[in-house]
Amino acid sequence: MDNDVKTIVLKDEDGEEVEFEVITKLDIEDNEYLIVASMDEDEEEAIALKILQDEDGNDVLVTVEDEEEFEMVSEAYNTIFSDEPLN
Repeated sequence: MDNDVKTIVLKDEDGEEVEFEVITKLDIEDNEYLIVASMDEDEEEAIALKILQDEDGNDVLVTVEDEEEFEMVSEAYNTIFSDEPLN
C-alpha cells in the first residue's frame, strides 16, 4: 500500500461506507499495518488493520484480532506517538 494514502473508505458491519483517516503505516516483523481513525467526530478510537494480499496481489485490510499481535502493534504505535495511546 502506498505511504501517501491519507484516507480510506471501509464498510462497517451494516454495510455502510465509513471514511477513515490514515494516521500511520507501520512495518513490523515483515507485516504491514495501518492505524486509522474514523473521520466521524463522535468516534475517537483508533483501529489497527493488517495489510494482506489476496490471490491477485491486491491489498486487503483485516482487523487485528489476535491479542498478542494487537499488543505488538499497539506498543509500536505508542512508541512513535507516546502521547496518543491506541485504544
